[in-house]
Amino acid sequence: MNAAEKGELYARIFRKVGVFLGKGEIPRALKELNDGMKIAELNGDSKMAARFAQEIANVSKTLEPRK
Repeated sequence: MNAAEKGELYARIFRKVGVFLGKGEIPRALKELNDGMKIAELNGDSKMAARFAQEIANVSKTLEPRK
């Protein structure tokens, strides 16, 4: 998979995540982010895997009860 194909794949995943978040479907968004992180790790893209991990952390914060 060349760099352009990887970029398209990751962009598609992030767009899907955005749609799920917009619909309030947090669990589905987290699943897509986890899948994206696994794909990035398998492709040896540590920077992209870290971006997915950061987004997982950000989205997970929305699930925590507010004080």
